[in-house]
Parts: sequence; structure tokens; C-alpha cells
Amino acid sequence: MAELSRVFTDLKPMSPGQRRLKKTLLDEGYDIVGIFGPTGTGKSLFSLLYGLEAVGSGRYKRLIIARPVVDVVSGREYTMADIGSLYEEMASSYLRDIVTGFLEWSDVEELVKAGRIAFADTHYLRGRTFDDSIIILDDAQSAPPESVVEVMMRIGRNSRLIIAGDPVFQRGLEGEDSSMLIRDVLIGEEKADVVDLGLKDIVRPGARRGVRLLLETRMRRRRLSEAEKTVLEAARIYSPDADIITVSEFVEDKRRYDITSDNVPDALIVVKEGSLGRLVGRRGERISRIEEDTGLRIRALELTFNFAEIVRAVHPVSWAYKHVREADFIGPELAFKVDTDGYGAFVGQKGFYVKFLDSVIRRLLGVGVRVIEVAGRKHRR
Repeated sequence: MAELSRVFTDLKPMSPGQRRLKKTLLDEGYDIVGIFGPTGTGKSLFSLLYGLEAVGSGRYKRLIIARPVVDVVSGREYTMADIGSLYEEMASSYLRDIVTGFLEWSDVEELVKAGRIAFADTHYLRGRTFDDSIIILDDAQSAPPESVVEVMMRIGRNSRLIIAGDPVFQRGLEGEDSSMLIRDVLIGEEKADVVDLGLKDIVRPGARRGVRLLLETRMRRRRLSEAEKTVLEAARIYSPDADIITVSEFVEDKRRYDITSDNVPDALIVVKEGSLGRLVGRRGERISRIEEDTGLRIRALELTFNFAEIVRAVHPVSWAYKHVREADFIGPELAFKVDTDGYGAFVGQKGFYVKFLDSVIRRLLGVGVRVIEVAGRKHRR
């Protein structure tokens, strides 16, 4: 195991996002660092090991760790007043789980006993100031915005604040959360930097499956319109053995954005990976019957992390998906990096094509779309 004074220095990044994250944390020109991305990308690990090394090497006097304690079933947040000493026990277990394998826990315990590591409840910070400290607020998406701001107000002399959160997969279904709001604030803040991590940065074993299941669960819980319920009922009649996740109908969106391309269906049926053949039928006869019953043009799609397949399924330009170089989350949005050669066709006149894509993906995934132009093959040559 690494020594406490070098535990972060010796930590090896395993993805492009983690390399940028390490570089940003080492740049002490930033008073505040915001780290946003899905679980398993190393947000907590990099933050805590950086903080432990900073304290262990003597650069800072204390490491202050703040993390909301939330019941994942009820969504209720618990404070120190609610659960007493159990609050600190849970915070200590969280720290131990993350650093195990990188440090001897006895080294961390010594810092806790000496008061150089402290666990703070964000509800009881008023009047306090943290000088010469590293302050880490983890799981920011679970904290009220007022609590996050309160933590930011506690930064004293020679101190740094690290905020980590997941603005997509672990936020509530209602919409915006603290991590999304704080990320927007930090982007324009002086002496602050934001590091966005995506699916490509997930390195923890099992995390990709967990994220996929979270995404699938959210899609299954969608409230369906009457038209979508009709499609679902027909699909269950003609494809009873298909594992259907959700149905999305977007006839009105096509009208709004003047989409007349024959490539665009009226509705999309999303199925679990490996279930597409059972929905469509050997020669497409099952999906044809669904179309006859509903009067809608239907397309089917398997749920995977290859989000360019959504473009392939619904974009008005049939070949637009071929120009998607990467599709991943950046903060609270699904970003498509599209090469210059196909950028105009992807966006469409007046931006209607990307607006239509945004409306479809918002309905399916609950996130908006961003399109980023990158150099195409001709331009690279």
C-alpha cells in the first residue's frame, strides 16, 4: 500500500477523464473543484486520496468530509440530530470502504483521533470557518442547494473545496438537483474548475451494470401517454415473450419540427438487450401487426450504452449516425460529438433535427442533448 504522503501522487488514472481530474486537483490555482459524473468513475476515490495526502504531507491541517446521509428508498435525509453517533459511524465506514486497498486504515484512524479528519453535517455549519483545510462535499446531488451553498461559505484562508456529484443517474426523478445547479454556477466562477466524467470513465467493476440498471429502471417508471399505452398493449399481444422496457411516441414532435422524412418513425419501442428479435419477429411480422393495430410506424431499439443507435433509429437523415464520433454524458446532458462532414445534416435547418432528437431523448432518458462539432475525416487529412 502507498504511504499517506504519496497516496494520491502514486494513484494511476485509468481513463482520459481521470487523467484530467488528477491534473486539476494538483493545480492549486483552483479554490473550488467540481467533479461530476456517474458512479464508478473515481469521484470519491480521487477526492479523498487527494485530501488525505494533502493532510498527511502537511500541506493542509485538516480534511473536512461532508456527505448527506439519505435513505435511498424514502429519499429522506438524516442529520446528526436524527441519528446521533450513527452519523459519524456511517461516515467513517464510507471513508474506510473507499480507501481500503490504497492505505492502511490505522494511518487514517490516527488522523481521525488527532482531529485532522473530521466529518461535518451540512445542516450545522453556520458560524464555522475552515482555515488551512481541504473540504470535500460528496454526493452533492442528495444535498439541498442551500446546504451546498452553506458549505461554500465556510471556505477560509488557505482552503480548497471539492464538490462531487452525479447529475444524471443518481439524481431524483423530479428534475434538477444540487449537483446540476452547482455545476452551472462553478462553470463561470473565478478560480474554480469543473471536471465532467462520463460512461467511458467508469472503471469500478460492476458499476457499468449498475448504471445500466438505473437507467433501465428510470425508463420503466416513465408515465406513458394513451398512445404509448396502446402501442405497449399491442406489443404485448403480438410479442408476448419480448422484454419491453418502455414505449415513446412522438407524432406531435414531428409536427412541431416539420419532420417529414420517411426515416423517422412515429414511435419507438425500447427492449432489453437480446430481446429485439422476439419483438420484431423472424421476418418482421410481429412489428408489422403492431403497426396495423396502432396505425403508427414503429421502430424497435435495444437499450445499450451505444446512444448513436437512438440517432440511427429516429434521425431524419438516415446516415447521420455514421458521423457520431462519440456519445457520452457531459454533466447533465448527453453529448454527441459529430464530425464536421456531417454536422450540418445532423443539426438540420434552424436546428430542427437536433431539437427533435432532444425532445425524443428527454422523453426516454430524462436528459437533454448537446451537439459538439469535431474535425471530420476529410479535415483530419
